[in-house]
Amino acid sequence: MTEPLLIAKNNEQELFLLPQMANRHGLITGATGTGKTVTLQTLAEAFSRIGVPVFLSDIKGDLSGISKPGGGNAKVTARVEQLKLENFTHRAYPVTFWDVFGMMGHPLRATVSDMGPLLLGRMLNLNEVQQGVLTLVFKIADDNGLLLLDLKDLRAMVQNVGENASAYTTEYGNISTASIGAIQRGLLQIETQGGDKLFGEPMLNIADLMQTDSNDCGMINILAADKLMTSPKVYSTMLLWLLAELFENLPEAGDLAKPKMVFFFDEAHLLFNDAPAVLLDKIEQVVRLIRSKGVGVYFVTQNPADVPDKVLGQLGNRVQHALRAFSPRDQKAVKAAAETMRDNPKLDEAAIITELGVGEALVSCLDEKGTPGIVERALIVPPQAQIGPITETERKTIIQNSLLAGHYEKTVNRESAYEILKERADGKQAEAAAQQTAQTSADNGGGMLGEIFGSGSSSRREGVGEALAKSAARAIGSAVGRQIIRGVLGSLLGGRR
Repeated sequence: MTEPLLIAKNNEQELFLLPQMANRHGLITGATGTGKTVTLQTLAEAFSRIGVPVFLSDIKGDLSGISKPGGGNAKVTARVEQLKLENFTHRAYPVTFWDVFGMMGHPLRATVSDMGPLLLGRMLNLNEVQQGVLTLVFKIADDNGLLLLDLKDLRAMVQNVGENASAYTTEYGNISTASIGAIQRGLLQIETQGGDKLFGEPMLNIADLMQTDSNDCGMINILAADKLMTSPKVYSTMLLWLLAELFENLPEAGDLAKPKMVFFFDEAHLLFNDAPAVLLDKIEQVVRLIRSKGVGVYFVTQNPADVPDKVLGQLGNRVQHALRAFSPRDQKAVKAAAETMRDNPKLDEAAIITELGVGEALVSCLDEKGTPGIVERALIVPPQAQIGPITETERKTIIQNSLLAGHYEKTVNRESAYEILKERADGKQAEAAAQQTAQTSADNGGGMLGEIFGSGSSSRREGVGEALAKSAARAIGSAVGRQIIRGVLGSLLGGRR
């Protein structure tokens, strides 16, 4: 049995997170500056020590210090002495850096097909009607074997559907020109924000997140999110896609001695803000079922009220840092937060939440039977690695020495929807030009030229038909290499991998 993870301590007892209960998910909450990020780092290090890979997003740019031994921090030294942590040592942990933009880590990409219309619709801020049209665009692409890998594929497909809307209406329903325009504007906006870096190949292989080092410590995957956070819906959609990928790819595992992986979702309120009901239902489904895949999900946000009740009920391990009660609304939120944990008759939780110091929290974790423990007031154990960022040179060295160095940096551009649709459009233009030439020739008398080239228009039409046939043959011949992929949160059309 894996040793329990010490996460907090007070004068009376040590508070542990049981590894076998870590996949029952958790919640870290508290106002800005109360210690949530340090708590996240402490938990990430603890999971790494027992060989569990971790994924987390670095919102403020200060979690890269996990890759470097701590030391020289007076506050950490004081906390170690205060808690009398006899075996505390400073050490570094294995880290892999990721970055959607490819600047602060290995590029992290998805394909448009894999992300699917539901998640993309939220990213593009589409209304219900526009979302329906985007879903039709994906359906038409699927039915015609057109693989959507990057933004230029999707833009070409949307344009094609818009230009041929009347031809698709009978089979797929009405396609609004206004909705097509809204989707194209949304794609253009995403592209100007660097979204073209988000989509393409090679797509992230989830197995690359689930590594251990030579000392059997779990890899801590850190996503540079400071720039990504300027587009909150892009950030939250990307992390939700990653969570769905874990759900989709991992087999059923049952009850394990420790998780296969732990996923921290920082700034979790962004995930639920303005999310449509169908997406919230999918999120609740994934959180509820992914436990059986051996994955623990930990939401990090300011207030428990940021998380919908259906999801909140799945989060068994709780760390509640201080909340402020400066208004009646804040006071109501504090009371609600206190009521979400198992009551301790010795504590007035609602009053204590507003009095907690930095790095102090109310802690309640599941026991070996899965029952929430009685909440205790305690100090969080400090991290062993450095608190705060490493230098840019140190980061580059880690990236260059990574086993993944050079793999995701080399982009791949397979033939997909953009190339096929462009070839068809070029063929139509060539046919039109040929017909125009033939008509001009006929108007000028033709004669000898007609005898030399034959009945030009039919000959040229045959050439275009051959070109389309060859394109179709290539599509069929490479079907295995270009399967239509759709993740669990994009599977409303049933196009599961």
